[in-house]
Amino acid sequence: MSVLFYHLTRQPLESTLPMLLGKSLERGWRVAVRGTKAGRMRWLDERLWLMGEESFLPHGLAGGGFDGDQPVLLTTQSDMPNAPDCLMLVDGADFAPQDAQGLERVCILFDGNDPDAVTLARRQWKATTEAQLKAQYWSEESGRWQMKAET
Repeated sequence: MSVLFYHLTRQPLESTLPMLLGKSLERGWRVAVRGTKAGRMRWLDERLWLMGEESFLPHGLAGGGFDGDQPVLLTTQSDMPNAPDCLMLVDGADFAPQDAQGLERVCILFDGNDPDAVTLARRQWKATTEAQLKAQYWSEESGRWQMKAET
């Protein structure tokens, strides 16, 4: 189990999230994407549907009636009815080390241009490492994703 921190500085969430979701689905993983605001999750849902047939990512918005069947479930809740292998946290969604139990991976995506998001990510990194969970810090500052730190 690993917790991967993605420091977004060049590409916005709506560009990075589909890439990570695609890689997770290629591994055969189910994913829960946890955000903080229902409106923002609806917006992400629309963006994922508008990507086109070649980039289709099967997903649903929590509360749609088939939450447990979704390969990717967008939610603001802490429960994960789609039994994911991977939890992705966006927009400052809460993370506690116990959230990682039973998962293959947790991804924390944060906006590097938002000082509050960076501060929160630092607190989440500290909580992750204090809980003895494997953590990786990924940065795109060079123009491509590179791992900059690992515990």
